[in-house]
Amino acid sequence: MLEDSVGLAAVTVLGVLEQAYFCLQVIYARRKFKVSPPSTAGPPQFERIFRAQANCSEYFPIFIIVLWISGVFFSEALSCLCGLLYLYARLRYFQGYSESAEGRLDPLYSSARVLWLLIWFCGLGVLLSFCRIYLKLDLIKGFYAALGLV
Repeated sequence: MLEDSVGLAAVTVLGVLEQAYFCLQVIYARRKFKVSPPSTAGPPQFERIFRAQANCSEYFPIFIIVLWISGVFFSEALSCLCGLLYLYARLRYFQGYSESAEGRLDPLYSSARVLWLLIWFCGLGVLLSFCRIYLKLDLIKGFYAALGLV
């Protein structure tokens, strides 16, 4: 079972490292702009970096959950690919937001699309597994049979 999840684990570790990078950027910005904790108010440059990190952290649990459910019940390879695309989009989001509020928009929309795709994979994977395990109905096999491929 562990070998089956190594891709998901690798993407998870990359995600954790990305979150650590975002946190370090806030620490550096606090020093640069002289904003001491617990204050979150400062120059606009600091506030954008702080908000970018906070927003990425807010979505991270959702990302990890749908990455793993999708990978276990649908496809590890597709889930890992989507996971890497999501992490790249969030990095672009962080960098764009750090520069300007408008710079966050395209990467935000990209990461949202990937997240919704993972959610769709979760739903489909769980539905197919539920039907196969509890209803003894293999929809994939039935689909291939209907196409004459089995």
